[in-house]
Amino acid sequence: MAQDVLCEVFNCVHNREGKKCEASEIFVVSHKGKSASTQEETDCKTFEPAGL
Repeated sequence: MAQDVLCEVFNCVHNREGKKCEASEIFVVSHKGKSASTQEETDCKTFEPAGL
């Protein structure tokens, strides 16, 4: 798991020092149901599709 999760949403309760997420878990959603093909189809900037 990633050691540092960066966040630019300053008003989130989990945001520390205006740049790092301190949440105990991360929840990523897809705008296309249960799978996605591109980063733009998710709410995660680090999304990369798994090998097809």
